[in-house]
Amino acid sequence: MNLTLDKLNFGIKNCKKCPLCKSRLNAVPGEGAVNPKIFFLGEAPGINEDRTGKPFVGKSGKYLDELFADIGILRNEVYITSSVKCRPPKNRRPLPNELKICRLNWLDKQLMIINPKLIVMLGKVALLQLTNRTDNLTQVHGEIFTYHSSQCLITFHPASAMRFPKIDILMKQDFQKLKLLLEKLG
Repeated sequence: MNLTLDKLNFGIKNCKKCPLCKSRLNAVPGEGAVNPKIFFLGEAPGINEDRTGKPFVGKSGKYLDELFADIGILRNEVYITSSVKCRPPKNRRPLPNELKICRLNWLDKQLMIINPKLIVMLGKVALLQLTNRTDNLTQVHGEIFTYHSSQCLITFHPASAMRFPKIDILMKQDFQKLKLLLEKLG
């Protein structure tokens, strides 16, 4: 079967593979460029994302857009998605079984189709989802490693950076590192 991003998104929007489908308004497959250099992975849709079916459209999304502008990239040049595609009740963290189901059914396939040069993990849940690592982000942020054929950068979730001034500074430093990585990748 020739799986395209459109077919995958249709599957995500109609997914009933875990209990998160029961409380969602809209699944949020992700959006962006079809062949982007950069793939951003967050935690889970929030209330605004659940309403619109689009990733990072609330305050965290505005903050992320500012970071993009600071390093000279446009939102429509990247692909943005979350570790789980449906909003967990009361914005709780996704449960291990929800993460596993979304990864096996959707995230791994998104990465295979999109095949980005660079993956940016936004926060601890994204790090856990791709690597099973539970490191303290203040110790590993800015770290770069290879995942399959993609370079990966670990950084904070925008919501954390908006709440904590020290995290804001560190995340902005990580985005400067991202800018240098992009220049090297061409």
